[in-house]
Amino acid sequence: MPDRSLIERIRRLEDREAIRELVARYCLAIDGRDVARIADCFTADGGFRSRDGVLNARGRAAVVQQFHGRFAALGPTFHYTHDHVLRFDDGDADRASGIVTSHAELVRNGEPMWVALRYDDEYRRDDGHWRFQDRLLSFMYYLPVRDYPVALTERDRMRAYGTPAAADWPEGLVTWKEYAPPNRGD
Repeated sequence: MPDRSLIERIRRLEDREAIRELVARYCLAIDGRDVARIADCFTADGGFRSRDGVLNARGRAAVVQQFHGRFAALGPTFHYTHDHVLRFDDGDADRASGIVTSHAELVRNGEPMWVALRYDDEYRRDDGHWRFQDRLLSFMYYLPVRDYPVALTERDRMRAYGTPAAADWPEGLVTWKEYAPPNRGD
């Protein structure tokens, strides 16, 4: 009889890889404007929001409609992910959460921009496939390429909507706010 814990561990590895592939498929679907595949990335009741409240859609159809609105302002885009931290729900094998760090190069309203972003995700196995139950988007910066060298040192690094606004992180993180540098004696 096979070791059940080994089977469970293999299943967890397979689930981890399936969720990572979901994130990669999402990026490819966004960059390719593949609306059907974007829809397939979300559960029927899934949500896509931004920390600043500009984006706030619940339900697959609303998420897709929201992307249509975003695409109206965007030219070519290239989204690429970096690190992905996953936590599985020990009480429900069909649920997980994670944080994805990412960058994007894009054209917004005719202007080339660089973006540093994070996704705080909730995942759910739905009809045998991992999908987004919820994606919360936040930004370290969203800058015109020409502004990057100077604006990166400023708190108002959100420039997607014209008027500069405060970035979501790192300054908005609880740990950032609580951090007290060690006394260096100077």
